[in-house]
Amino acid sequence: MDPVTVRLSEASTHTLRTLSDRLAPALADDPRATTVSLPELPPGLRDELRACARTGHDGVTVLRRLPVDADRMGPTPARWSEVSDQAGAQWAAQMLLLARALGRPIGWAGQQDGRLVHDILPTRGEEREQTGASSAVELSPHTEDAFHPGRANLLLLACVRNPDRVPTTAASVRHARLADTERELLADPALPILPDSSYAEADGFGGQAPPVATVWETGAGLGLRYDPAYTPLDDGNPAYLRAYRRLGAELARAAVGVRLDPGDVLVIDNDVAVHGRQPFRARYDGTDRWLRRVSVRVPGRRRPDADEHGYGQRVLDPFAGRFEDEEDTP
Repeated sequence: MDPVTVRLSEASTHTLRTLSDRLAPALADDPRATTVSLPELPPGLRDELRACARTGHDGVTVLRRLPVDADRMGPTPARWSEVSDQAGAQWAAQMLLLARALGRPIGWAGQQDGRLVHDILPTRGEEREQTGASSAVELSPHTEDAFHPGRANLLLLACVRNPDRVPTTAASVRHARLADTERELLADPALPILPDSSYAEADGFGGQAPPVATVWETGAGLGLRYDPAYTPLDDGNPAYLRAYRRLGAELARAAVGVRLDPGDVLVIDNDVAVHGRQPFRARYDGTDRWLRRVSVRVPGRRRPDADEHGYGQRVLDPFAGRFEDEEDTP
């Protein structure tokens, strides 16, 4: 699987920079975007962004070299809470405008203090965790926020800094060679998926979690919900576990490594493709790998109905009902 790679036209790049510069001051003052209004994009820019970032059958696209200034962000901080909202506002604004073209940006009350733009960087003491703050271990391929029914349909990962060219891995379930019996087993809800340690515990965090399906059929091919690091696989029956391991092997076979450079944005269809990261050695000297992440809800996108838990985690959806053209979003 080779991801589609595209570049914006010079005219769209100029327009996007102009709009993000205008939006940045409001976003610097309100990083949760509770009072921020995202402008309606000019039709030419909106259509080009949608065409460029449409993930298509495989669910993975790379937008190259968007107009951002990595130097303005400063050194890679020690943890996400030390990122300057003022310094990062122009970049955050650009990511939200891209999200605006593709759908509707969302966040989480229990993650990174409710911000819509998350910072992914190595953190001391978390080197071996299965979260974006790790470094010394492989971040296993997974669906983002797989534990929650309100998870994103699309995920945007923008590169601020990646001097060691650490690959972000991605794999589409539509390249997995599965037997009909394996698909049937994986489509049957068998095990729950639990939240990772980056979430603050909330009311309703505990309790019995219902099982969820791993794959499902869509009009365009298989859909996927997968996070082996947070799935209690020891509770699965042997036949299901064989199918699950087969799926994991197929995703590994189909995986590609995407080496993002500053200004690149990886667009992942969170219902089709999993993503992860190769291990690297963090230096903690201000030069480490640093990505920014935005989750996007696509209006009209449906998933299989399920009795789901959510673990008390609340989706923040500040722009719900505020986009006049929302019904036309791809």
